[in-house]
Amino acid sequence: MGRCKARPVPIILAAQTKRAGGTALDLLASPLNVRILQALQEGDLSPLDLRRRVGTPPESTMRVYTRALTELGVLERRRHETFPPTVEYSLTPAGSALLKMSAVLQAWLDLSPEGPMPLGGPASKSVTRALIEGWSTNIVRAVAARPYSLTELSKINVHTSYPALDRRLGAMRLVNLVEAHPGQGRGTPYRATEWLRRAISPLVAATTWERKYLPAKSARIGRLDIEAAFLLAVPLLELPSSLRGRVRLAVEVQGGTTPNLAGTTMEIESGAVTACSVRLEGQADARVFGSAMAWLRQVNGAPGLHLELGGNQDLGKTVIEALRAAGLSSAEGNGNSPS
Repeated sequence: MGRCKARPVPIILAAQTKRAGGTALDLLASPLNVRILQALQEGDLSPLDLRRRVGTPPESTMRVYTRALTELGVLERRRHETFPPTVEYSLTPAGSALLKMSAVLQAWLDLSPEGPMPLGGPASKSVTRALIEGWSTNIVRAVAARPYSLTELSKINVHTSYPALDRRLGAMRLVNLVEAHPGQGRGTPYRATEWLRRAISPLVAATTWERKYLPAKSARIGRLDIEAAFLLAVPLLELPSSLRGRVRLAVEVQGGTTPNLAGTTMEIESGAVTACSVRLEGQADARVFGSAMAWLRQVNGAPGLHLELGGNQDLGKTVIEALRAAGLSSAEGNGNSPS
């Protein structure tokens, strides 16, 4: 496995807000949401039958959850004008795609160092919540680049209090998303585990689902999302031993009134990534460019070439295929690929 030694790049961790992919993952972090989706995959159900299928929670709780899922377009509530009138719930196309996306999350949960954990259980809820919080506060972006101590994270975090940051980092360590790394300075540095790096699969699948089914309600894909995705994935690349060169992967980011670029530049020697950076200046042997949606289509396995290639096209195509194989294509074939 190639290892990426990204040059330290100053970042400012944002206050915890919903980030790209966060809405979909948040839905699947709820055990009751998962049970509702699974119960409806075999066909329409009345409110009473649906409540029975998911374990008979309080009626008021069911109303809150089904109303929220209906408002998001995940469920459809149909009233039949019979006597007496009847009501049934069914999955919409968005709901069916979310259920298929949950298989990507489940596949990642099955890779847990503690052993497979079922989606919808208490363990998967804790893990998914820790991933969402780490993603939303950009802790994931930071530790994907290099090990950081809590003190170092607090210095680049201008919004989250030290105790809150400590809790989030502690939660990520508890569920094996980060691990201690030997360091020389004060405090213990923490680095991304391989399991956290493989979380790129559900993160990409969740973002893809949101952009297709909730474009107006989900967070836009930003610079730090793109940088985090590449920094997570690059060390997972398996490349031919004969491959060498400098490759730039760039994504067009819409920020303000003018678009700009975000991505990574990597150095490859004998099929191993020897260095990478989120800086995009300088020459590159191969250049791959496209919008965020074009990248999602490409890594999700949509037919055709959706990205622009420059320079050594064979080198660029080989890296794209390696990204797909490394896990960014886990949504392939699950109905989440953007149209």
